Amino acid sequence: MKTRWAGLLRPGDWLVVALAALLVGISFPLLWAGGPPERAVVRVAGKVVAEFPLTAPRRFAVSGPLGETLIEVAPGRARVLADPGPRQYCVQQGWLTYPNAIAICAPNQVSLSLTGPNPGHDSLNY
Repeated sequence: MKTRWAGLLRPGDWLVVALAALLVGISFPLLWAGGPPERAVVRVAGKVVAEFPLTAPRRFAVSGPLGETLIEVAPGRARVLADPGPRQYCVQQGWLTYPNAIAICAPNQVSLSLTGPNPGHDSLNY
């Protein structure tokens, strides 16, 4: 005899399911938020070449094997503005705004990452 499981639930069971779903929905943004980023870190071939606070706007050029990569920093965010790489994936990623977010310009061996006091998930896990 096959019985649908939904038919076995009583009104109190539905209330528990609804409250559990609400609790998960509320806790998700609170527990996964890493806080605001504080610094932009620029690496070439894995070595840190520059580190900037995310408090004042600035632009920074860094040299890689293919040429110069231009990094732009604004209050609370940073991005790769220009890169000599062929596919422009790091430029297309746009503004990074979360701690542990990273833009990697692989052909030019340049990366830009954001750090903060409480890092959340990192962007490589998307």
